[in-house]
Amino acid sequence: MKPISSLVKEHIKNLKPCIHGGEVLDAAYKSGIRREELLDFSSSVNPLGTSKKALAAVEAAFNQVAAYPDSASSELREVIAKHYNVTKNNIIVGNGSTELMYLFAEVFLSKGDIVVMAAPTFGEYEGAVRRTGANIRFIKLCDDQKLDIDAFIKGMRGAKMVFVCNPNNPTSLLVSTGDLEQVLKAALEQNVLVFLDEDFLEFVEEEPKLSMISSISKYPNLFILRSFTKLFGLTGLRVGYGIACQEIIDVLMSTKIPWNVNCLAQAAAVVALNDEDHLHATRQLIRVEKKFLQDGLKSVRGFRVFVPDANFFFIDIRETGYTATELSERLLAQGIMIRDCSSFRGLDPYYIRIAVRLHDENVRLLQALGKVL
Repeated sequence: MKPISSLVKEHIKNLKPCIHGGEVLDAAYKSGIRREELLDFSSSVNPLGTSKKALAAVEAAFNQVAAYPDSASSELREVIAKHYNVTKNNIIVGNGSTELMYLFAEVFLSKGDIVVMAAPTFGEYEGAVRRTGANIRFIKLCDDQKLDIDAFIKGMRGAKMVFVCNPNNPTSLLVSTGDLEQVLKAALEQNVLVFLDEDFLEFVEEEPKLSMISSISKYPNLFILRSFTKLFGLTGLRVGYGIACQEIIDVLMSTKIPWNVNCLAQAAAVVALNDEDHLHATRQLIRVEKKFLQDGLKSVRGFRVFVPDANFFFIDIRETGYTATELSERLLAQGIMIRDCSSFRGLDPYYIRIAVRLHDENVRLLQALGKVL
């Protein structure tokens, strides 16, 4: 038998897993601290957790576990379509938003194609593209960590696809509607597909005005990604969805794996999307605690805090004298996890990301930072 490595596709051989926040079990193992005692500021999800109504829907769906789930996620697609005033044929549901990133790249990219994305941005875009053998053209962000719109549009020449994260991860900064329109118009003229990730947009005030969902009929090259992971707190159930013109959705529906979203996840998402009380409480908490945490973080010695648009902070810590890895390790010893951003392409070792959590937890974070710094 030949070595297994000799049988692997050439463009797959050197791929490595993307690093993420929220690796609580790994942190517990490294620190010796029980999982339940760790505070996770590295994962930017709903601090209130899952809607009680959604959890009740999961319990009610247990009697469906013995049967195959609806492979088309029809009921959930209908609910999402009604929520955004589109049709079911404009919606695809995935096993988390990450599945849809990989599916979109697999369907539309071939070896040698060019894809454009910012640096830094969410790392799974690169992973999805590399698996297809396509090439990536990275566009460095400006010094203020915002998208260099002129360079980005210039970089689109000859490209097949672009990825845009709005608000961007890890910077927590919005791309303005005007800049997005420029990208979409240029892409349409050049037959470039646009993958627009709006996973964190639901944490931004005036989100409906900032979303591009109403523009899918205007831009048939546009695919918008959304998730039940962040705002809705269904993180462990893995439910994401995409919104686009019917032609794009039809192709993706024909190529996705069958039964990709389990019955419990579908039931929870149907209820979570319409639990307005839980969503209102979440947004109110984020609004208050983001202001509290922002004031506290700005007072930390050596921190340069970028004013966030989403529910997490991007911070330059080089003046503290610590690298992101060193600071993360010192905070983990106190039972607190933050996101070391040194794994993001385009960043040096001096950036961290911190999510907004409950008030008492935010206080504990600031106290821990005070001890360390």
